[in-house]
Amino acid sequence: MDINFVKLQGNGNDFVLIDETDGAGTVIPDEMKSDFSSLYCDRRFGIGADGILFISRSNRANAGMRLFQPDGSEAEMCGNGIRCLAKYALDMDYVEHRCRVETKAGVLDVEMSYSKDGDFTAEIDMGKINFDRPDIPASGSGDFVEEIDGFTVYAVNTGVPHAVIFTGSLDDLDICSIAPKIRHHKLFLQGTNVNFVHVENPGEIDIRTYERGVEGETCSCGTGSTASAAIACKTGKTGNKVLVHTKGGPLTITISDDNTAKMKGPAETVFSGIISV
Repeated sequence: MDINFVKLQGNGNDFVLIDETDGAGTVIPDEMKSDFSSLYCDRRFGIGADGILFISRSNRANAGMRLFQPDGSEAEMCGNGIRCLAKYALDMDYVEHRCRVETKAGVLDVEMSYSKDGDFTAEIDMGKINFDRPDIPASGSGDFVEEIDGFTVYAVNTGVPHAVIFTGSLDDLDICSIAPKIRHHKLFLQGTNVNFVHVENPGEIDIRTYERGVEGETCSCGTGSTASAAIACKTGKTGNKVLVHTKGGPLTITISDDNTAKMKGPAETVFSGIISV
């Protein structure tokens, strides 16, 4: 059996995409998707990726998206992943430059363009930012702030749960030692992604993210960038338009007065291949 795949990346956050839009439907049976992701996300014994994207047909939108992570878990959605999936769908003529993508976190609007130099950009309507975290019993009504292991931690949901911590320089921060204590803290019933943020000025922040499911630092996290910009704006550290510098490149996050967010950034196709099993 041959399985076609495409490798894509958004600011260094990389994905293997499997197309399940054909009439035949499922390429990888649902009960095998978790193990498939663990196997082929491995960077030494597999293709290597931060997740496996599955694109499918949708009754509610122009395309459907599912994301399975290296630990085998399924994420609700992914900001960089949806840009990669949207690029693939546009290149395959599955969608127009404006489309809607169904995720487990809801249906999101996407607007895409190519520059005259061939650079791809997508702006995603990330929807309502949830400062009242239902998965944290103590959150009450409003944003959640807690002292954990000596850090002031803000919690917010931007499609997936995030913790945001403001700090000084990020250069020497050993986040792979610090973040797991917060990622697995008992207050976060679903676990959480952990973002460390340095505010450059009212219009820019630097960010490093430890991702749940990857269980390590990634080059970029779209929902984490959105979460960090949202908390920075809400606490008065920045304005409502924030240039977020991730290790893999910049993203632009815009927060509206009604606490909805838009994320703008690139995506690139890296290569395509065939898995023979």
